[in-house]
Amino acid sequence: MQDHSAHDHSGHDHSHIPKNETKIAIAAALTGAFMLAEVIGGVISGSLALIADAGHMLTDFASLMLAWLGFRLARRPADWKRTYGFDRFSVLAAFVNGISLFAIAGWILWEAVQRLSSPQEVLGGVMLWIALGGLAVNIIAFWVLTRGGEGENLNVRAAALHVMGDLLGSVAALVAALIIIWTGWTPIDPILSVLVAVIILRSAWKVVAQSGHILLEGAPDGFDRRAVVGDLRAEVPGLRDVRHVHAWSVTQERPMVTMVIELEAGSDARAAKQAIRARLDERHGIGHVTIEVEG
Repeated sequence: MQDHSAHDHSGHDHSHIPKNETKIAIAAALTGAFMLAEVIGGVISGSLALIADAGHMLTDFASLMLAWLGFRLARRPADWKRTYGFDRFSVLAAFVNGISLFAIAGWILWEAVQRLSSPQEVLGGVMLWIALGGLAVNIIAFWVLTRGGEGENLNVRAAALHVMGDLLGSVAALVAALIIIWTGWTPIDPILSVLVAVIILRSAWKVVAQSGHILLEGAPDGFDRRAVVGDLRAEVPGLRDVRHVHAWSVTQERPMVTMVIELEAGSDARAAKQAIRARLDERHGIGHVTIEVEG
């Protein structure tokens, strides 16, 4: 006997999407607007730190727009071809964002090696003012993305990590500019760029690992099938066995579980299902459950 009522997606809460969509749009506008200034400033000053940050901001702008598109698509209802709707597009966007972080970090490392082997003149004054402006823009964008309670959304976190990489790039460019102004030692520019690239790689790995786990239908965070089965057996009256437990996430906010249960003779199947759903929701944070009763 299959419980079809658990398949209703119409009640899924998308109330977080408009706020997240607005955050992404603001961050994209700020990033895109200042990107050109960093490109011009980096070329004029000869600073790799500024050029690297500008390249990162270019990637960020494209990634933020992709994330924004993900939220726009997630608002569309499910159809006969996509019965879960378009929510997972935002996870795919986060995965692409993470991969792009790897690419930009690799480019920064390569360019830094070239600069260290062949030092170039850097105009510290121009670099300083551009870096200060970039720092201010990135602080505002990061604040917009992380304020409120939507920071746990994987797509917003991926976007915030991009902006954090930009922010660190601006800090590195600022420090490099000050050292160049005070000492004239230009190798500090590519050296700090390498430090930023390493930080970016660390952030990229987290985003790719988490989004890839969801795309590969991995179990939701904190979900241990063995512990869940033991808990249900102990807490649900009349439940003899739980088998074929499968858990995955459409998005980070939409974990789902399917299972086959066996009941003691004379047990009320409807009451058992209700008890299982209530336990999974309250104890494990899973509100969408499909239950099949065997026998």
